[in-house]
Amino acid sequence: MSQLSAEHATDTAVESKVFDPDCHPLFREVPSSVEFKKLRKRLLRETRQAISDYKMVPDGASPEKTKWLICLSGGKDSYTLLAVLMDLKWRGLLPVDLIACNLDQSQPGFPQHILPEFFERYEIPNLIVRENTYGIVTDKLPETSTYCSLCSRLRRGILYRTARELGCEAIVLGHHRDDALETFMMNMFHGGRMASMPPKLVNDEGDLMVLRPLMNSSEADIEKFSKAMEFPIIPCNLCGSQDGLQRVQVKNMLQQWEKETPGRLGIMARALAHVRPSHLHDAKAFDFVGLRPNTGEKGESDQEPCAAAEAMTEKLFGNEF
Repeated sequence: MSQLSAEHATDTAVESKVFDPDCHPLFREVPSSVEFKKLRKRLLRETRQAISDYKMVPDGASPEKTKWLICLSGGKDSYTLLAVLMDLKWRGLLPVDLIACNLDQSQPGFPQHILPEFFERYEIPNLIVRENTYGIVTDKLPETSTYCSLCSRLRRGILYRTARELGCEAIVLGHHRDDALETFMMNMFHGGRMASMPPKLVNDEGDLMVLRPLMNSSEADIEKFSKAMEFPIIPCNLCGSQDGLQRVQVKNMLQQWEKETPGRLGIMARALAHVRPSHLHDAKAFDFVGLRPNTGEKGESDQEPCAAAEAMTEKLFGNEF
């Protein structure tokens, strides 16, 4: 085990392990606790649901015809994504070929040995792509700038190119429920629009899918799973540009809400899939211009649009109104 992996393992509680030869190599030695089994089952269920709801796997898919590029950064999210998808494939529930891909961006201090050792140990088909995007970003931007936006665009372009070269239908990313909520709040606060991370989209060129199968899963569950699996985490702040980001502020705000009212983020995430255009203000999304009485045109509901007000009315007056 590498030094980085050993340090990460010491941060987790010591659990008894169970050995199971009849599973993917990633899961041959895992915690034996009921809590871990429930967590693993929950992540599998949530991922299967996302894949099904958004039809991420095309009709007639098979490992010979359909190939996904799993983008692995070395963080908890992408490790969990890889593990869950490998588990589903091993169980015969995901008829696609999976290739793990890491983009080594030549960041100072990046431990180049961690992921190759991990892939070899667990018999995972993989590709390491090395491109000096760090040098490009630091050359183009002043030291006081946040590198994330330009870095992300460069990284995505390289991953698209790699997917095309390998004949992949999709690149698969480890974004989860909390990422989607943070993006929604960022767009609302700073972009003046209501938009989030879609679970499935087509790239601008129209030749590749971008999939996010963990979109139903919480960051808290992913973190617990990652620690229990003792993944050799590579920190995401190697370039030193993460401090003070607006996204960090939004993340802290959401986490505080969840701490004060457990379950709130789950409710907010469900709202992303239950949109009422007639109760918003976008005339391009709903025909307000053509809406008139006695014309047969109706909004989606004439109920009180505020759920909190509905709940309070029901509590005070029951079914009187």
